[in-house]
Amino acid sequence: MGFNIKNGCVNIDDTDMYYVSFGTGKKKIVMLPGLSDGLTTVKGKGRFIVSPYKKYLSDYTVYMFSRKNKMPVGYSISDMADDQVRVMKKLGIEKAFLCGVSQGGMIAQCLVLNHPEVVEKLVLAVTAPAANDIVQDNVLGWLEMTARDDHVRLMVDTAEKMYSEKYLAKNRKLFPIMARFTKPSSYERFDRNAKAILEFDVRDRLSEISVPTLIIAGEDDKTVGNDAVKELKAGISGSEQYIFAGLGHGAFEEAKDFYDKIFAFCDK
Repeated sequence: MGFNIKNGCVNIDDTDMYYVSFGTGKKKIVMLPGLSDGLTTVKGKGRFIVSPYKKYLSDYTVYMFSRKNKMPVGYSISDMADDQVRVMKKLGIEKAFLCGVSQGGMIAQCLVLNHPEVVEKLVLAVTAPAANDIVQDNVLGWLEMTARDDHVRLMVDTAEKMYSEKYLAKNRKLFPIMARFTKPSSYERFDRNAKAILEFDVRDRLSEISVPTLIIAGEDDKTVGNDAVKELKAGISGSEQYIFAGLGHGAFEEAKDFYDKIFAFCDK
């Protein structure tokens, strides 16, 4: 396809971590996805997720990582960040632009706090510096749904809290149908990712983040709440922000210029 797509896997301790990469550019950007990674990894999906990045791939090599495949009980967001850096170094990624979306943004915050030397610039998208009340209510609700093995409800609820009303009006009927094709054989991976979110809180450390930072949010985020972006902006000195009007947590899917904002910031 001409985009140098690679579907890769890196061994780490007694397990491994899947990633995809594409591009031939000297600049490297690492993308960390959200909680949906607990349901399905990026394994083999390179050609399906390359599209938003195509026009940047002569300047950048893009890496998107899943969490590692076996996660122990009590595996924390900070643990995920530390393992992410270990895998990056195994791949020869000594320093990169870093973008985390939703839970990936939480991992990105821990990563830059624990390992600032590996981050060129930081993008935090539709995320929060802690599991606030809205995050707690949502995640606990989703854990109850997985405990009941109610995958349709899980998919419908996450979609309702993610997308704009305009998008929902057009696609709402599809979510129960799509749920039939996305159910994992086990919810263990999802549950351990979700429980890690419940324990996450770096609000008292945000002032330590000194790399250039862009915070991206939707105007009405029903997943992490609208105060999350304000906390991040107030806590990270010199940070910039962009808020997509009329969108919510799913801005990274709905906004046509979402990736333009990220790469414009990285290029600046």
